[in-house]
Amino acid sequence: MSNYINFNNSLAHRFITYAKIDTQSEPNSATCPSTEKQKNLGKVLVQELLEIGISDAEMDENGYVYGTIPATSEKNLPVIFFCSHMDTSPDCSGENVKPIIHDNYQGQDLILPDDNNIVIKLAEHRDLKQQIGNDIITASGTTLLGADNKAGLAEIMEAAAFLMNNPDVKHGKIKILFTPDEEIGRGVDKANLEKLGADFGYTIDGETLGSIEDETFSADGATLTVSGLSTHPGFAKGKMESAIKIIADIIASLPKDTLTPEATHQKEGFIHPVSISGKVEQAEAHFIIRDFTDEKLAEHGVFLGETIKSALKNYPDSTYNLEIKPQYRNMKQVLDKHPKIVEYGIEAIERAGVVAKQQSIRGGTDGSRLSYMGLPCPNIFAGEHAFHSKQEWVSVQDMEKAVQTIINIAVIWEEKG
Repeated sequence: MSNYINFNNSLAHRFITYAKIDTQSEPNSATCPSTEKQKNLGKVLVQELLEIGISDAEMDENGYVYGTIPATSEKNLPVIFFCSHMDTSPDCSGENVKPIIHDNYQGQDLILPDDNNIVIKLAEHRDLKQQIGNDIITASGTTLLGADNKAGLAEIMEAAAFLMNNPDVKHGKIKILFTPDEEIGRGVDKANLEKLGADFGYTIDGETLGSIEDETFSADGATLTVSGLSTHPGFAKGKMESAIKIIADIIASLPKDTLTPEATHQKEGFIHPVSISGKVEQAEAHFIIRDFTDEKLAEHGVFLGETIKSALKNYPDSTYNLEIKPQYRNMKQVLDKHPKIVEYGIEAIERAGVVAKQQSIRGGTDGSRLSYMGLPCPNIFAGEHAFHSKQEWVSVQDMEKAVQTIINIAVIWEEKG
């Protein structure tokens, strides 16, 4: 029997414990992990893994946590891994998170106590309509919650504890991978795939109950450096060419109704400036470029280059350099070659009594890069909503379904092996 029961609300307790630990990553840091405090959570996770009997649990010097659930089947089966990330987004504070459980939600707007201006409104959060009678966890109004991706951590830990305590449930060898720095695009930079020793896996980092994502953006990062002409501002007429203003002109020249995050959805891509820095003499801008096909992604890069060239025509004494680097690629290109991985994921969700929703994500996961590193890896729902914001929330009941889905995946691969 492989039916998971959330005894003594252990799932919520795990999640709340993790949510209270500040693990915000830092994009401007050159270290791995980017913030040492991420290891504080890593240590807790290793200790919990050891306590449930996973004897090889460890955290390496870069903050990655590994562990193995031994096989209970004698079949020769592929090795599956489950992965979630420990860091929270730099976009919103993760310090002194105070999780609150709203028992037996009845459709009301949730006014958060530490800042009454932060209201999670039923009218604005469509998935709340499916949560009547469930228990909703939020933060208190001054921080994010960290369900992205501590919900996934808690779900994998609960599934691991269940499987370790129920050796009669047949499954192959299962590997666990908890990563740092996913939110800043470095989640698998230093992952030791030899130590992981898996054939494929599933990230547990999706949103809506029942979702399985087998398609992501393809992503590039672009760095624009403009060298202008500086001179004393009191004697600058006809001479000065400010690099700051040149970059401002370039960004102002980009489309406003298309090709920008605030004007696109579904399968539409974009060019998005994320930071500007510098002085009159030299300034720098960073962009992220996104689309679902490599061809369109390349077109957006060309378009950015043409926009820059056009703007520079007005500044004859200034020069620029545009460097575009790949970040990750649409994992569907890999997963389509391994259809059973997604098929069994869908079946696992449906066995949990949930309607499976196969869909794409306007973003990326650790699985995007792992897929191109030889480990095909779709993304399963964790139940996290409104992530990177003070309105973030998660449902305990959705988390329970994610735990059951993880267990079902292990069982299905054994049954069909």
